[in-house]
Amino acid sequence: MQIEKNHTIDRLIQIMDCFTIDQNKLGVREVARLTGLSSSVCGRLMIALRDQGLLSQHHQSRTYSVGPKSLRWAEVYTTNLDIRNVALPVINELLIETKETISLYILDGNERLCVERMESAQNVRIVARIGRRLPLYAGSAGKLLLAYLPEKRQEEILSGTNFEPFTNKTITDIQSLRSQLKIIRRQGYAFSDGEWVEDAAGIAAPIFDIKGDILAALTVSGPSFRFTQEKIRLHKHSVLKAVESISKDLGYLGTAYPYQNHSN
Repeated sequence: MQIEKNHTIDRLIQIMDCFTIDQNKLGVREVARLTGLSSSVCGRLMIALRDQGLLSQHHQSRTYSVGPKSLRWAEVYTTNLDIRNVALPVINELLIETKETISLYILDGNERLCVERMESAQNVRIVARIGRRLPLYAGSAGKLLLAYLPEKRQEEILSGTNFEPFTNKTITDIQSLRSQLKIIRRQGYAFSDGEWVEDAAGIAAPIFDIKGDILAALTVSGPSFRFTQEKIRLHKHSVLKAVESISKDLGYLGTAYPYQNHSN
């Protein structure tokens, strides 16, 4: 009896796993094809899931989508998450792999806030103090957070920003910054060299929440002379793997981390 119950649970999970962001409405036959179960079994189980609020059925098309009860469970799950606790083991691995300073930034008003960092053990290193607030227009993490904001919010911040140069490489032209933000969004990471601290370089990649909104930026930073083209390629690969792992642990199921980013 227990084996039969477990078998049914496995099938229910199989059915729920068929629904993705890109594939959010499915019919019984489509689910049967994806799971390898018969249409009759899928139909019966999907009706049960609908009756429990885990699936919703559309009256005209008769297709199914994920139901409201799933959202309630997701809210309970995310309420108990602390991004720092989720990210720390990955940050530690990234520190060991890159041997450079690793920092975690979140958006705080119109600035970025450093909420976690692990410093490189090398003699020459970049120090990112926890609790420090920095502008969004200078540096890889700031530009990344800005790039992934909704357009309206992005424009609010840009129009209210006083573009003061920190170095001779700081971007102070709003049009140039807009162009760079589009590139960052398209390629999935940001790079900076000497924009807010001279001779300091960094690579940042986005961490997404369960809804697909940007939650934080994870950066690898160090002295510019160590960021050769080969090191930039390796660090980009490492930080993209790291943010993908963290985002998945936070419940993100989207497709914003294409594998080709890891190999470029």
